[in-house]
Order: sequence, then structure tokens, then C-alpha cells
Amino acid sequence: MDKAALGNGRFFSRSGPYSLAAVAQAACGSVSDSDLLIDGIAPLQTAGPNEVSFLDNRKLASALKQTLAGAVIVHPAMREWVPAATVPILTEEPHVGWAQVAALFHPVRPVAPGIHRSAVVDKTAVVDPSAEIGPLCVIEAGAEIGPGCRIGPSAVIGTGVVIGPDCRIGAHVSLSYAMLGARVYVYPGARIGQEGFGFGLIKTGFLTAPQLGLVILGDDVEVGANTTIDRGSVRDTVIGAGSRLDNLVQIGHNVVIGRCCIIVAQAGIAGSTVLEDFVQVGGQAAMDGHLRIGRGARIAAQAGVISDTPAGAVVVGFPAQPKRDFFRQMAILRRLARREK
Repeated sequence: MDKAALGNGRFFSRSGPYSLAAVAQAACGSVSDSDLLIDGIAPLQTAGPNEVSFLDNRKLASALKQTLAGAVIVHPAMREWVPAATVPILTEEPHVGWAQVAALFHPVRPVAPGIHRSAVVDKTAVVDPSAEIGPLCVIEAGAEIGPGCRIGPSAVIGTGVVIGPDCRIGAHVSLSYAMLGARVYVYPGARIGQEGFGFGLIKTGFLTAPQLGLVILGDDVEVGANTTIDRGSVRDTVIGAGSRLDNLVQIGHNVVIGRCCIIVAQAGIAGSTVLEDFVQVGGQAAMDGHLRIGRGARIAAQAGVISDTPAGAVVVGFPAQPKRDFFRQMAILRRLARREK
């Protein structure tokens, strides 16, 4: 990585320097006494004597042994690999510590309260004075924008939408028929609350069914760029607290996703399927409608799920099946192929 590109001041805010003790405190780690001042963060390979780095992967031990970093955030089990000239910051969770230290040196730009002169805000909308409403935004009738929110350029907040405190709504997002909790991040281009794919087949073609539900996003949910979440038809579409949706994810109407689930890019979940808490869905995976995916289940990338999945299961392939069964079948097929040759 180009050192100049890490935290480039053209794009990222910067603070510091900080004492080593302050850095260790941010990392929730312990450190020996030192008067070292830390100017910033950097990878192990490029860090200098006034920068802090981290390691949580034993495979990169060689990079740690050769680093010139002034301090490094590591697990106590890796302490012996830290060079004599580098101060170890010891923590049980180095990756978490690194994230918190990075946020210390590169804090999120604070909200600039106010409504841009080019924004269109309906007179019945309620916008907290501490919220930031960007250029060309449209805030429709009865919408509510909570304290500390930032609404990005050209976002459209539909009639009656409620956005809780400290949310970030990216550029060109459209929100309709939705209620958001606190600290929700919706990245640019996402479409939330549009009609689901619901219709009936009649003699003359198709009959669109009314979609009368909402989209409910719990606290600390993140919705990736260009992701689409359909509102419910006969019940609400719900994304549980702490869940993370990657870019280009499709969530159908009436889907219920539990707490702290992960949905990776290009995955699609058909209507009325339920994901219990802590489910992980790999990229380009697809799920049929009206299924139940048990707590903690893991769906591999490009898997096609057409039946219920029990809690804790790991499924692979199409149709999705337990990981062990899938790889056993692949081994048998390879043996058969070699035998034919």
C-alpha cells in the first residue's frame, strides 16, 4: 500500500499527535511507560518510529519482526515477535483495537447543522436543528429527521419517513415507507421502501397487489451502496439491530432479518424469508421465499437455498446442502472423472 494513500488529508480528517498512553487507551490495551508521541497509523511494512501499526494474523509474523513502527497493537501471544525498538500495545482483540485507534486519528467529519438553500423541505416535515440537510435534498410531508443526522446530496426522504438520531443517509438515497432507528448508515444510491415484486396472474396479464407494509431498520444497521430493500406487503420488512448489508444486495418484501446478520454483495433474499440472529450470507447467494434460516447459520457464496436451514448449519452449492455432504460428492465426482480418463 502506498503510504501517502493511507488517511490522505485530501479526503480524510486527521487529528493528533497523541501520547502512547492515549493510543493504548483507545485500543483498550496495556503498554509499558513511554514518552513516545504517535503521529498516525500505518501498515507494518511502511510504519515509521512515530507511527502505530497492528497485527492479528500469525502468517504475517515476518512483517512484524522487521517493522520500524514506534508501536504495534498485538495479541499477548505475539509479544515475543515485536522488535526491541517497537513498543507493544497488548490486547486480546488487536483488530478491534486497531479500528478504535484509526478512528482516534481519523475521526468522522462532524455534522454541520443546517438546511442547504437548494434543499426542498415540506412545511410539515420535522427536521431537528442539529441535523445537516445537503444540497438538492427533498424532504417530503410529515417526514421526521432526528438530531445529529446527515442527509447527503440529492437524497429523497419520502412522506412520513422517520429517521432516528445520528443517522447518515448517503447521496442519491431514496427512503419511503420506512422507519429508521439510531445510528443507521445508508450508503449512496440505496433504494429503501419501494414496492415489492408482488402480483397475481390473471387472464388479461398481471394484477399488482398493494404493498401495505413498511421497512423497519433497527439501531446500528448499515445498508450498502445500491442495495434495495422492498417494503412489506402484508407485514413489515425488518432488518434487525446491528446487521450489515453489503453493496448490491436485494431484500424482498416481508423479509425479516435478525440481529447482527451479515449479507455480502449481490446476495438476494426472496419475499417472506426469515433469517434468525447472527446468520452470515456469502456473496451472490440466493434464497427462495418463505424459508427460515436458523440462528448462526452460514450460507456459502453462490449457494442456492431452497429449503429451511437449521441453526448453526453451514451450507454450500445448489441446491444448498451441508458442507460435508457437498465436498464428499465433489470428491466422488472427481474420482469418477479420473476413472473415465
